[in-house]
Amino acid sequence: MKSVLLTALLLAPALAQEKPPPPVTIEAVKVEPAAPGPDTLCRLSASVRNSGTRTASAFEIGVKLNGQEIPSSKKRLYLKPVEPGQAVEVRLPNFWSTEAGRPAPKDGRLNVEVVLLGASWTERETKDGAEVWKTLGSVPGLPMAKTVTLTLAKGR
Repeated sequence: MKSVLLTALLLAPALAQEKPPPPVTIEAVKVEPAAPGPDTLCRLSASVRNSGTRTASAFEIGVKLNGQEIPSSKKRLYLKPVEPGQAVEVRLPNFWSTEAGRPAPKDGRLNVEVVLLGASWTERETKDGAEVWKTLGSVPGLPMAKTVTLTLAKGR
């Protein structure tokens, strides 16, 4: 009995520091083609899941390739509404598997990190026949990230 109590006391600080996941998350990252060759244009999308109780939208999403931010992903807001309990695919900027300033990695692996930097709770209403969206505050617990690692195909 004493050992159980001692174990519980020792683990309590570690458990208390573990944060629950945010109510809106990047559920999956999809890159096409899945094994691009050098100088290949890649299509990128992310599945955004809303586990909250209100509609979420106004997603600020950043993209990094092997730790280097893609400039085309900066300062963009994605206004797709995601209802509670739902997931929606969000198309993100295409990118090249390699380019000037970002050559092919020596190990042949390309880490694609999608970062959900921010999002807002929203409410939709109709006023005078027009759809009006109102923000209700920021989604807590962000940023959060999801990474996929691609193995680059050998040169053409």
